[in-house]
Amino acid sequence: MKHNFYEANQAMLMDFYEMTMSNGYFQHGMKDQIVYFDMFYRTNPDDGGLAIFAGLEQLINYIVDIEFDERDIEYLRSVGIDDEEFLDYIRNFKFTGDVWAVEEGTPVFPREPLVVVKAPVIEAQLIETMLLLTVNHQTLIASKANRMVRAAQGIPIVEFGARRAQGKDAATKGARASYIGGCIGTSNMLASQRYGIPVYGTMAHSWIQLFDDEYEAFRLYAEVYPATGSFLVDTYNTLKSGIPNAIKVFNEVILPKGHKPMSIRLDSGDLAYLSKEARKMLDEAGFDYVKIMASNSIKESTIQQLRDQGAVIDIFGVGENLITSSSDAVLGGVYKLVAAEEDGEIIPKIKVSENVEKITVPGFKKLYRFYDKASGKALADLLTLHDEVIDESKPYELFDPVFTWKRTIVENFEAKELLVPVIVSGERVYEEKSLDEIQQYRESEERRIWDGVKRIVNPHRYFVDLSQKLWDMQDQLLKKYSHRGR
Repeated sequence: MKHNFYEANQAMLMDFYEMTMSNGYFQHGMKDQIVYFDMFYRTNPDDGGLAIFAGLEQLINYIVDIEFDERDIEYLRSVGIDDEEFLDYIRNFKFTGDVWAVEEGTPVFPREPLVVVKAPVIEAQLIETMLLLTVNHQTLIASKANRMVRAAQGIPIVEFGARRAQGKDAATKGARASYIGGCIGTSNMLASQRYGIPVYGTMAHSWIQLFDDEYEAFRLYAEVYPATGSFLVDTYNTLKSGIPNAIKVFNEVILPKGHKPMSIRLDSGDLAYLSKEARKMLDEAGFDYVKIMASNSIKESTIQQLRDQGAVIDIFGVGENLITSSSDAVLGGVYKLVAAEEDGEIIPKIKVSENVEKITVPGFKKLYRFYDKASGKALADLLTLHDEVIDESKPYELFDPVFTWKRTIVENFEAKELLVPVIVSGERVYEEKSLDEIQQYRESEERRIWDGVKRIVNPHRYFVDLSQKLWDMQDQLLKKYSHRGR
């Protein structure tokens, strides 16, 4: 396919202030200043108990490949960034820093760093927007998919949302994220081709409407797809014509060709009632193995209600409410400076705010997850300074960083570091994983989270604590800066 349109350099997908600040750093001789940034989010989407981290693969590729061309240089001149020495720096730009991240598919929680960047300040600054949009979007959609999968309690979900997504990239990356979150496939052929996600599809009402009658439409479709066809039975009347015509085609076309019919799809009406009646009709006709798929603006609340009403549904097709995370459409992840190096020493930095939730956790940090060795379940996550080491042979005291009198001693535990190096000195060191490997990892890690945390409504709070050393540092900085501006 020929492309005769201008395809922009993705490196330029950034907020203007990133480039203006970078120019300022350069003009003041600060381009080699080493800084540390954390990417984290503050609240779980949909008031849930957790989120599912996604987007790492695309983030790594972006960072190691970022570069600027002459069209970009000319554009920068046109918007007033015209210092030739700085433009020459941008012309030869390459990321040379280090990046740590949690692995894709990891259940994660508010206020813990998901990505940590150590780099010269301009390099760290210029990747901000793409880092945030990549992680925010895919983590949001993976988390939404995971909520729906948990609500379905074993009933498979296929992502059907491409036509309702907010752009082609959102459709394709959203399908990727939904698979990480637990969906079994997608209707998006580009996502299937690019990422190896199983592709699913039935037919549209337009196929049926185009023919003289519903039976003919089903018959002609079955002649082309006798082994894989799925029949949309609600175009005219689900129970009086759709299912009877489907059963007739099963007997007259599909079985004589030596195949078994696969499924029918319900896309409107009272899905609980229709699914139960459809199941009876199919079973009575000898097709107890034919699956019933349901679609039509499905939400996790819809899934729960259908289950409560005894609906007989074998698979859900979920569209706009998944691909747009319509009930809570923003993860709200942020990217904050937490430290800078001065004469080889790491100096912690903090943001202080009247809004307590916007106060940052300073310093270059590690993130541990504590697992109980007896049950294998996660007990809590712990943020420490980068040079702290957890001794698993000794009891460890965890405490709430806000209500500090709430303390508990944990013993017989395993402490796992969640942040792993993905880029070192500008070069990728993280081995790419297939989506199936990521999904399997997510499943194994999700099983280690207590069921109460995974509740759809009113989940139990999972604790993210600070080490005493890190808490003391934060407390000292708060006291140092809290009087300023009064």
